[in-house]
Formats: sequence, structure tokens, C-alpha cells
Amino acid sequence: MLSALDHVQLAAPPGSEDLLRRYYTDALGMTELPKPPALAARGGCWFAAGPVQIHLGIEDDFRPARKAHPGLRVCGIEAYAGRLRDHGADVHWDTALPGHKRFFSHDPVGNRLEFLEPAP
Repeated sequence: MLSALDHVQLAAPPGSEDLLRRYYTDALGMTELPKPPALAARGGCWFAAGPVQIHLGIEDDFRPARKAHPGLRVCGIEAYAGRLRDHGADVHWDTALPGHKRFFSHDPVGNRLEFLEPAP
């Protein structure tokens, strides 16, 4: 039986770790997690905010997915969208999901991310 989602793995191009670190820590407010040595040798980086983990793995022929994305629940979505814009990230609001406020954005290598908050 499944009990929880442990993490989401996204791909990234070789050499993009510093760019990803700035985005996921500065813009999203996540903390970088140390990777086990055997996995660190492969490149990439891992991030967490509370129970939420996003792992970015290096893929030589990387192409960002056009539709696939993690859905990240946030508190104070308008302020969070402002935080992303202040860090130069795109913010595209979407009203198609009833009962939620949500927007989409992209990390610096083009991975699509959804941010949502239940509407009051």
C-alpha cells in the first residue's frame, strides 16, 4: 500500500547545478540536501521544504517536458507568486481548476512547475 510521495525527480542539462541551486533555494525558498556520495558523482542536486522534496538529475540529452509537472501546494499564493517574479521567474495564472488558486512557472532549465492553494 502506498503511504506517501517521497520525492519528485526532474531532469536537467549537464552543468546546470549552480543555476538550479540559485532558483530552488533563493526563489522557491527550499534547502539543498546533501546527496549520498555514490549519487553525488552523477551530478544534479536535491532540495527540500518541509516534507516536499525535488530531486534534479542530470540528463545528457535533456529536453524539458512540455506538460508534465509537479504540483506544489503553497500558503499565501499571491505573495509566493510575487517572490518568484522578484527573482525573475515567469508566473502564469490559471483559473481552470475549481476551488483553487494556481499558477504555472518554469525553472531556469525549462521544467514546468504548478503552484496551487485551495481557495477560501
